[in-house]
Parts: sequence; structure tokens; C-alpha cells
Amino acid sequence: MIVCVAGNPSIDKLFEVDRLDHGDIHRPQRFVALPGGKGVHVAQVATALGSNAIATGILAGHAGRWLDAELAAEGVSARFAWSDGETRSSLSVADHETGRLTEFYESGTPVSPEAWRELEEIVSGLLDGASWLALAGSLPPGAPDDGYRRLISAARCAGVATALDTRGDALARSIDAHPELVKINAHEAGQLLDRAISSLDEAHDAARAIHRRAGDRGHAVVITMGEQGVVAIDPAGITRHARTEARGRYPVGSGDALLAGLLVALGRGDAWPDAIAIALGAAAANAESPGAGHLDQARARELAAQAQISELSG
Repeated sequence: MIVCVAGNPSIDKLFEVDRLDHGDIHRPQRFVALPGGKGVHVAQVATALGSNAIATGILAGHAGRWLDAELAAEGVSARFAWSDGETRSSLSVADHETGRLTEFYESGTPVSPEAWRELEEIVSGLLDGASWLALAGSLPPGAPDDGYRRLISAARCAGVATALDTRGDALARSIDAHPELVKINAHEAGQLLDRAISSLDEAHDAARAIHRRAGDRGHAVVITMGEQGVVAIDPAGITRHARTEARGRYPVGSGDALLAGLLVALGRGDAWPDAIAIALGAAAANAESPGAGHLDQARARELAAQAQISELSG
């Protein structure tokens, strides 16, 4: 089982318009509202790929109850802690004329110390029999600064591997706890290392630096670079570049889908090159469907077969 902690759950809303004009009234051609937050997306995609996954995190208010009910309706297992306030919303506007997305993200709802302790208890109870603990998303306001470090330690005590996908202070504070897998994008890696990362060589150097910091041998690092693909260092220290020619109109959540595909494949014992291909297929399939965290399993397999993977020297 993959235990997926959504650090900052949300209701994800997608508007599709012919053209986005500043200051004008827009009447969307299509509107989609779905459960969101990085950890939620990981659980949704892992479930869609046929794996046993469960989402957890901290929800609040009517929006939180809606999110919980929608996951149940999708057949995604979940067990949440609860706090006061309202779960946040995120809005993406798809402009058909330019093919670009404009995104708006509310800040997370502050959580109480009691709610965070409840979440830690839930996670501890779910670790028995788990293959991976995925910590995905930023920490919500009010959470302990070392919140993810504490969950990584709990997983290690339970003999469960941890995958970390976060940013900023939460990433800097957690990476030294040596999670077995760090999956971040190039911007997040650049913030962590205080350097610009735009080329494949720069991503390769960054991945090596993060690999050393995360624990070196026995640990893995994946840096996503949008259309340039991913740079991945596996637990044996082998570095690979992987990409696909597939391009979808809805890239939001594709990094989460990539992480889900990777954990599903690794959890069933696939070799790293195969796991990377499956991860890329899941990411590309997610980008073809409106609304993050939703994909067709057969299409993901088809796109995985198209992945181009090569080893990098050095």
C-alpha cells in the first residue's frame, strides 16, 4: 500500500475559455471541480494504475467534506484529520488560443496542533503493511516546521520507505532526514541549491548534489524539467535522462502522476528504467485529461512504451 500524505489539500477548479483577456468577463466553455493537493493526486493516480493507495492529510469545513465525499465516489481510499476553517481552493484557467494555463492558488488553511497530532497518529496507524509513504505538497500554516521530518522518522521506524515532494523550507528541513526518494521540479531544486537550473547538464549536477545530501547510495533523486523530461539518479547511483514526445493540454498534476507511477512500479519490484518509463507514461496521460489526478490506465501504458531513456555519464 502507498500512504499518500497531502500536505495542503484543495478543491481544484479548471475553467476552459477561448481566450483569456485581462479585465473582461469570461464565460467558460467547461468547468471541472475535483479533489486536489499533490498527495491527493498521487493517491488518485496510484489507484487508477491499479495499486492499493490511501490519501490522508488535514481537511476543514464544507469544502473538506466535499473533497472527502468526492474521493469516496471515485473509489479512492482516504482517512483524514480535521481542523477548523475551510479547505482551500485552486483555480486553473485554460486559454485555448494560446494553449497556456493561468493558475491561482489559495494559501492553506491554518491547522491546529491537535489536528497535526491526529494526522501523525493516522499515518502511524497506516504504516503497518505499507510499501511507501509519499509526502507531497507544502506544509500547511500551523504545522510543525519539522512536520515532514517527524513523519519520515516514523516511517523509518516502521521499515517503510519515504518519497518526498515538497518545496522551500519544508524541503530544506526534510531532505536531511534522508528520505529514500526525493522528487522535485527544476525550480524547487534551484531554490534548494540557490542556483539556476535550466539545462540538462545543470539538472544533472543538481541531482548529484541533492543525491549526496539525501543520503547518496541507497537513495534516489528525480528532477522534473517539463518538456525536457526528467533526470533521475537511482539507488545504485546510476543517472538517467528520460523524456517523451507526448504533449497534453492539461499539465497540472503531471508531476504528481509521475511520482505515483514511479511508486506503483517500484512497489511491485520493477527495475528503475521500467519504473521511470511507467512514471513518464502516467505523467503524459494525466496531461491529456482535464483535471489533475485523472488518467486512463491503458493510455498510460501506451505512452510509457514511448519513453526515451538513456544513461548519463559522470
